[in-house]
Amino acid sequence: MSSLRILGIDPGLSLTGYGLVRLEERTGEPCLIEAGVLRLKSGAPMALRLAQLHVDLCGLLHELRPDVMVVEQLFSHYRHVRTAILMGHARGVVLLAGQQQGVVIEQLQPTEVKKAITGNGHATKSQMQQAIMCQCRLKELPSPPDVADAIAIALCIARRIETPVVGDE
Repeated sequence: MSSLRILGIDPGLSLTGYGLVRLEERTGEPCLIEAGVLRLKSGAPMALRLAQLHVDLCGLLHELRPDVMVVEQLFSHYRHVRTAILMGHARGVVLLAGQQQGVVIEQLQPTEVKKAITGNGHATKSQMQQAIMCQCRLKELPSPPDVADAIAIALCIARRIETPVVGDE
């Protein structure tokens, strides 16, 4: 295999960020290929937004053809339990779409991703955007923050994978 395509997903009910990185076998370094956001109809009923997320994500998976899809594990703060429950719906649709498309699915803790990218497991959205802009040599901050989070998720897994550099034997 000459490269591995890793798709990070930051699920949401209004915006779902995605970031695709390619891990080159010859260099062992991840390279950002594409990033963006799926925008859902925020005023629409929950069932309609979930259906739209499923259709849009299946289309994205078909177009980008990742080898691995990475999603953060659900985090719930005791003050925001309702938000976690609602986000769990979107995350479930993401996992379903990946499974239906036959993509290998990995999951990471949010604090693990933040620490791997910024050195701080409790980094702010702004710190994550700054770190991704620097690490991916982007000319501007990835926006909205969901895009930076999705790229970070993909980079975190890509940097864990042991890929031999061509010529290293």
